[in-house]
Amino acid sequence: MKMNKIKFEKRAELDYRANEAYKTLRTNIQFCGSDIKVITFTSCTPNEGKSSVSFNLAVSFAQMGKKVILIDADLRKSVMVGRYKVGAVEYGLTHYLSGQNELDEVMLETDIENMDVIFAGTFGPNPAELLEHQRFHDMVGMLREVYDYVLIDTPPLGSVIDSALVAKISDGAVLVIESNAISYRFAKDVKAQLEKSNCRILGAILNKVQLEKKGYYGKYYGKYYGKYYGTYGNDN
Repeated sequence: MKMNKIKFEKRAELDYRANEAYKTLRTNIQFCGSDIKVITFTSCTPNEGKSSVSFNLAVSFAQMGKKVILIDADLRKSVMVGRYKVGAVEYGLTHYLSGQNELDEVMLETDIENMDVIFAGTFGPNPAELLEHQRFHDMVGMLREVYDYVLIDTPPLGSVIDSALVAKISDGAVLVIESNAISYRFAKDVKAQLEKSNCRILGAILNKVQLEKKGYYGKYYGKYYGKYYGTYGNDN
């Protein structure tokens, strides 16, 4: 399959501390089992950092030699194309799911070895219906056979149902939660909604944590979280 190639013009190289954090996350996911290949990422509300987490985790898997594809399934408010400055993207997931384009036309090879991507595409009036369509199910099934990991970035489950629809056909789901921003009750309600999809919840990532005053680990990881996640959602 021949794919068009793009370059992430605005992708900042993570420092040592950031890489170590993602290596830890990567290892934890690997220990969930070899049958965990398709993973959904969601959050309770917008701007909690799920897109950054899914993107950087995809990079981390690719750097260790795993063949990975990142699917931007946030068909309502995608930020990836603008955030990483890839230039004009002609076709995306919505074009494939609506039958306008074939899969090889929306899959893109990136300048990161072993990592491919499918961007969201043009915003449509029926995102939930598109994600629930058999065409999406079949696509995920095909990608499962080609890639070691299929990471799917989805909208916040506390806002819309899309994530639960995607989770139904995933091997696992990860909930990204912003520290000191989401109530325990709200997070519990979102978790319960995710459980209704019968998808295995792999765990939660507590994001945007300020740890400078928490001893060694605070000094080690605190600046990283502030620098890389503190401004999430500000870029259009």
